[in-house]
Amino acid sequence: MSITGSMYTGISGLQAQSQAISVVSSNLANSGTVAYKSSSITFEDVFYSTVYAGGSADQVGNGVSVASINTDFSQGAYQSTNSVTDVAVNGDGFYIVKDQDTGNTYYTRAGNFTFNTDGYLVDAHGNRVQGWEMDSSSITGGLVDIKLDNSQSPPQATTNTVFSLNLDSTSTDNSTSTTNPYAAMFELYDGTSEPPLDDSRYAYQTSVTIYDENGAAHDLTTYFDPVETTDGSIVWEYTVTCSTSEDKRDFNGTEMSTTSGAGMLMTGTMTFSTSGDMQSMTAFTLSDSATGDPLDQSNWTLAEFDTSGLPILEVNFTGASDNQEIGFSLGMSNSEFATGTGWDTSGGITSLSDMSATTTPSDLPSFNTGILATSATTSNTSSSATYSLTQDGYAPGVLIDVSINENGVLSGSYTNGQSRRLYTLALADFTNTQGLYAEGGNLYSSTTDSGQAHIGTPGSAGFGTIASSTLEQSNVDTATELTNLIILQACYQANSKVITTANTLLETAIGMKR
Repeated sequence: MSITGSMYTGISGLQAQSQAISVVSSNLANSGTVAYKSSSITFEDVFYSTVYAGGSADQVGNGVSVASINTDFSQGAYQSTNSVTDVAVNGDGFYIVKDQDTGNTYYTRAGNFTFNTDGYLVDAHGNRVQGWEMDSSSITGGLVDIKLDNSQSPPQATTNTVFSLNLDSTSTDNSTSTTNPYAAMFELYDGTSEPPLDDSRYAYQTSVTIYDENGAAHDLTTYFDPVETTDGSIVWEYTVTCSTSEDKRDFNGTEMSTTSGAGMLMTGTMTFSTSGDMQSMTAFTLSDSATGDPLDQSNWTLAEFDTSGLPILEVNFTGASDNQEIGFSLGMSNSEFATGTGWDTSGGITSLSDMSATTTPSDLPSFNTGILATSATTSNTSSSATYSLTQDGYAPGVLIDVSINENGVLSGSYTNGQSRRLYTLALADFTNTQGLYAEGGNLYSSTTDSGQAHIGTPGSAGFGTIASSTLEQSNVDTATELTNLIILQACYQANSKVITTANTLLETAIGMKR
């Protein structure tokens, strides 16, 4: 090889080390870049020249070139943030974003997302994050832009109410009847009066707010009064009512609010043991075939049961053709509600009119098999009190906050206290991540070398989980890169010495002419 050839070999070394220094400098420059993946460079020798010496053929190398620049896709450290839309992948996978101007799809590990003014979840460049819409708890349709509009949580009509009370067993019987002591408050009730039941006619009352199908709130008030019995049993009668002016149930073509039965929804009894535990209860509601006076006791028959074994009362606040059915619980449900009528009527009582002054507590109907809840209503010598009132309805709500769980589910929180699952973030992975093309801006695009993207949900099928309020940091090891820089500097200087040495030799050869 000539001296000139040695100079070119040195130049190849300088060029290779220059590229290596560019890689290191890029790594160091991006040591604070969100989710940046460091690169490393590898070299290879180039073609060899054949020389003949001593009767044999030998080879002399002609320098160095860059073999490849590889990306280290290992996970970076985590950093906590105050934004729930900052997300990091714990494991494999890339977020999918789409450029709406070009229609191009990109992949990124940088989860510093925000909602723009149009409600789209976007990355730092305005590319829209992709995911699936959710219907209740399941994914629907294909990938879409994740967008939060001025969405509302739709209202839900109340379908059940649950009461947990204590009724003072020493309370005085305020409503009495010579004909039917178990329906004394019912007999005194008059929906055309204000109030329909005088305050002096009951021992305790409690109210719960319920919601109709339009999300409007209404009060459901239950009155309680003890019943004097001859056998010493603890029995309480109760009536469940709503506002008389709001009662839009149909009664033979007449709105219930104009009748004496306005607001009367259910009546019944509760029987307790001497220790104050509920043993049985009855529940009577207005029969569908009722005629004449809506408060005629023959029109009030044993209630039907819902699928949870709770007696059903009906309300109608909107004038809809169908009444709203509500399961009413005082702490006892019927596990055999589907058997026959669901009631044990061996005492011969199926309506209020079947009871009389001679009816005993043992004659009262009961659930086929009553199941007592741990928080069931009691009757002991403690003061009457309401421990809890729950119902499952709610008004419409406005979106006030979002959250993202480890499975990438983006949920909205609303002013009505509800939470709805809205979207699931999509993740993509590749057979050969080294084949991805770096677009800059923390973005990658797929190539024939990377293969098609495999798309799935976080936490499934090999994909990593999501950490919200967290960002993945650059995986650059600064100490390693600085060490590499020292080594590359030495290599660069050594290659420069080859050139200067070859130059000295060349000058010596030229000087021979002199």
